[in-house]
Amino acid sequence: MPDSFQARTTLHAAGTDYEIFSLDGPRREYDVDRLPYSLKVLLENLLRTEDGVNITREQIEAVLNWDPHATPKDQIAFTPARVVLQDFTGVPAVVDLAAMRDAMSALGGDPNKINPLSPADLVIDHSVMVDHYGSPAALGRNIEIEYQRNRERYEFLRWGQTAFSNFRVVPPGTGIVHQVNLEYLGQVVFCNRNGERPQAYPDTLVGTDSHTTMINGLGILGWGVGGIEAEAAMLGQPISMLVPEVIGFKLEGKVPEGATATDLVLTVTEMLRKKGVVGKFVEFYGDGLDHLPLADRATIANMAPEYGATCGIFPIDQETLRYMELSGRDPALIELTERYAKTQGMWRETGSREAQYSDTLSLDMSTVVPSLAGPKRPQDRIALTEAKPRFMQVLDDHLESHHTIAVSPEEQSFEGEGGHTAPGVEDAHDKGAVEIEIDGQKTFLRHGDVVIAAITSCTNTSNPAVLIAAGLLAQKARRRGLQPKPWVKTSLAPGSQVVPAYLSSAGLLDDLEALGFAVVGFGCTTCIGNSGPLPEAVADAIREGDLCVTSVLSGNRNFEGRIHPDIRANYLASPPLVVAYALAGTMAKDLYNEPIGQDSDGNDVYLKEIWPSQHEVATLVAQHISADMYQQQYAEVFAGDENWRSIDAPQAELYDWRPSSYVKNPPYFAGMGKEPQPLEDIESARCLIYVGDSITTDHISPAGAIHPDSPAGQYLQEQGVAPQDFNSYGSRRGNHEVMMRGTFANVRLRNKMAPGTEGGWTTYVPTQEQMTVYDASMRYQQEGTPLIVLAGKEYGTGSSRDWAAKGTNLLGIKAVIAESYERIHRSNLVGFGVLPLQFTEGENAASLGLAGNETFTIAGIAAEPQHVDVIARRPDGSELTFTARVRVDTPQEWAYYRHGSILHYVLRNLA
Repeated sequence: MPDSFQARTTLHAAGTDYEIFSLDGPRREYDVDRLPYSLKVLLENLLRTEDGVNITREQIEAVLNWDPHATPKDQIAFTPARVVLQDFTGVPAVVDLAAMRDAMSALGGDPNKINPLSPADLVIDHSVMVDHYGSPAALGRNIEIEYQRNRERYEFLRWGQTAFSNFRVVPPGTGIVHQVNLEYLGQVVFCNRNGERPQAYPDTLVGTDSHTTMINGLGILGWGVGGIEAEAAMLGQPISMLVPEVIGFKLEGKVPEGATATDLVLTVTEMLRKKGVVGKFVEFYGDGLDHLPLADRATIANMAPEYGATCGIFPIDQETLRYMELSGRDPALIELTERYAKTQGMWRETGSREAQYSDTLSLDMSTVVPSLAGPKRPQDRIALTEAKPRFMQVLDDHLESHHTIAVSPEEQSFEGEGGHTAPGVEDAHDKGAVEIEIDGQKTFLRHGDVVIAAITSCTNTSNPAVLIAAGLLAQKARRRGLQPKPWVKTSLAPGSQVVPAYLSSAGLLDDLEALGFAVVGFGCTTCIGNSGPLPEAVADAIREGDLCVTSVLSGNRNFEGRIHPDIRANYLASPPLVVAYALAGTMAKDLYNEPIGQDSDGNDVYLKEIWPSQHEVATLVAQHISADMYQQQYAEVFAGDENWRSIDAPQAELYDWRPSSYVKNPPYFAGMGKEPQPLEDIESARCLIYVGDSITTDHISPAGAIHPDSPAGQYLQEQGVAPQDFNSYGSRRGNHEVMMRGTFANVRLRNKMAPGTEGGWTTYVPTQEQMTVYDASMRYQQEGTPLIVLAGKEYGTGSSRDWAAKGTNLLGIKAVIAESYERIHRSNLVGFGVLPLQFTEGENAASLGLAGNETFTIAGIAAEPQHVDVIARRPDGSELTFTARVRVDTPQEWAYYRHGSILHYVLRNLA
């Protein structure tokens, strides 16, 4: 292997000699120490993986010569140390590996060669739903339902757990992928022992969840990617990227009394969204880090997708080592981390030299105030003092645009739960109140009432301080006789089993359970819409009164319709504020100045009377969290409970593809030979999809519910699956028959090929019949007619990525012609054998007069050109020729395209 900068050397730590690639090599010629921490990590990555082909000296020099103020233009190839997967996106990745084993066997090769070449961990955390809540029995009941719903998927993953090397599965009920990553999987400094002597280098990763960035709080560089990039990384392929801009965020001071890490992160998110950091690295620095615990750093890093950055990273320092020790990491690894970081100039301490940044901003953390964010975007921070008037503005907008039911004279004299004035008397939130009965108690449900209060998601459940604060507030409220309002669905979904362990040790779990915040599951619940059903009386009342009800959750996502389809306004808040709003029962109350409720003697209770102090929280954190607790909970992390161990796990190198509506052998490798076929022109193609600007991967790729009348719904019913058992597209990503039927089937898609429609419709041009996209695709493919997509600007933005390219391929689409592409989707199209073409600047389908009823010929592809001529033949026989740029941007991408996909490329190389 080349070593252009003679960086290979030896580091002695913890009694072992490690091979490292020292930044002292390039320091002889360049000012390496001016670089941000994150770019030093990328620099080491290139030094270590330089091969003269995919990773060259020129790429290394692109980092060394980084101009912080220049527009990114230099491409490098990043090779992450490992990959993490959650189960929604991880199942199709494992399906592809299983299919590659079958293909390898068909080619006469050794199927056991098909394994992740980079270590991969899959954490099953996205499948639990809050069907039961409010009692200690809820956890067991939800787990039972989870296994019933997902047994076919789990059987497949149990096989993968034993069949593949370099691949581990963390079973259901363990925790959220990001918290397991933070508490256990993350190494900070990675040790590779495959060579003659161990090699040490920075732990880096990509993950199939956008909040993979949470690990940045531990000084580990990583971010979320789509399933295809993750598969490529698992198979040892580097990830092409531009050397990024790096925004420095200076932190000073410390969070004041009464505020929490959640309030800090909502403030940071608001600031960075206003700054504009989409596609950039954000790096936190400054002496304020001396006062910022690791869990608070992880909370900030987790929200990088919400403030738009690729990552939000913190450097390695003494707090990193303290957390590693607290979470039970090996003392030898802790010593190696300190020695390595200091040797490489990746260590932060008070007064450290500030790096150069593309731009900077700063925050005095002492100015942070208690906050929420909402009603539908994480970056829309609201000070707690403004929460009531801001919600009333939301309600006014709702009442102006929606019909509300009339108020009867009888209702006007009712004094309801939570001190609401009678409907229609004073506040807009009382208009349209609907009487409900819950557990034999009659009350009224009103605009603004909180119907879900959830301590959920990785954002806060990694953070002992805010969870202990929630427990203390629950304890104080319980002692005063306060209870959540009866219409509130309460839940606690910890990110790991360490959480209930320390809450129980501190004597707080009983208090949370007494207020309805019993553990409902260990996984991602409310944030991804797995909040489960509302009580029937509540759901009926919302619809009857067209009520603008709310949720409050300690999560990171609150987009419209995401939490629950019946809830119009959703607010992110700290765990103690979640408990407080459950007690108040409404957003139409000023928790700063109005009583949160009445005690058992009828006296008003104010939030400030039950809010825990920082000293109280810190005392319990110090007394009840220890390394032994982490080591005990993670001792058998891959073994699972009896439910998991009892699942049949066939011991075979090839999967037997038993009948399943969840997992099916994909057709990617049918008829595959040992050598790729020569590239051919695309001749007489038809347009299947013709769309405008900002078509997202969520428009292209299936995401949520499966409608019974859709092609996917009809297919499932043909397989004997009843509509109530459809589950979601996300849970069925391992079945290509479902997913290809859902591609371009988004209910909000507007396809110009089927004017006047919305959803997955198109026109079969030869007969002018209007039909589903799937049906038209099948008819074209039977005739041997290739297909294309015409699109506008920013084609393929969004995060629901893997099937956006896979489904496009399976529908027989050979090329997309768009005005511009989102970076990752463009590379995904290439990686799955679809040619991305770009209109010449200033041109688009409309300006060229394209109607979509033409046939399209794209010639000269075999020459791997930078531009091609596209010939569009109209029905009247006339022709239009226009030039398009070929967006296959690197030699490696041309190799993928020649082979038909990344998977074919890797498979043939291994065969």
